[in-house]
Amino acid sequence: MIDLLSRAGRIKEAQDFIHKMPFPPDAVGWATLLSSCRVHSNLEVGKWAAESLLDLEPTNPAGYILLSSIYAAKGKWNTVAQLRRGMREKGLRKDPGCSWIKFKNKLYIFSADDFSSPYYDQIYAELEKLNEKMIQMGYVPDASSVLHDVEELEKIKMLGHHSERLAIAFGLIFIPRHCPIRIVKNLRVCRDCHNATKYISKITQREILVRDAVRFHLFKDGACSCGDFW
Repeated sequence: MIDLLSRAGRIKEAQDFIHKMPFPPDAVGWATLLSSCRVHSNLEVGKWAAESLLDLEPTNPAGYILLSSIYAAKGKWNTVAQLRRGMREKGLRKDPGCSWIKFKNKLYIFSADDFSSPYYDQIYAELEKLNEKMIQMGYVPDASSVLHDVEELEKIKMLGHHSERLAIAFGLIFIPRHCPIRIVKNLRVCRDCHNATKYISKITQREILVRDAVRFHLFKDGACSCGDFW
């Protein structure tokens, strides 16, 4: 029920349901509510869900990271810095994001702002071309997805070079059109990359499968199988 209410954006109802439960939710329940608060920028309930999640799993960095993303979206960078200090003091860290794609029985692994690929010039040219078409279709970069206190233009640049976008561009260049593009990412896909991938699937008319740390996403013709909840 928590999942259903959260997916529908009915955060207050999900909170009321939890209060009426005979026993508190497990970590999955709290993480589900916290994830929904991230999607809907509900700081009040998100803080409550994060604290409850961290009480159950104090060594799980997911609670800190999701709550940080909510504070970052609100521009509360001092609080984001405090949460990061809390993670460091507990010896927790966010794993560097990377995405990989298989082509001709070989894995190609990408990290953000990665120039190590011998095809980097083609990849970045493809991303630039896609970005122009996305903007023409109404795409607006979501700078709140960047958890760094830097200038807006720098945030937008960072978003455009996330690891999954590099992998997608590689797939568009090398994977035959009749085949879906299959990508795996070790972390949760950020909100902006999720939105951008919907645009890319619409522009290119390609199926893009992304397995992130939370679920499978099938992007097709401008929509995602997750219903924009992950």
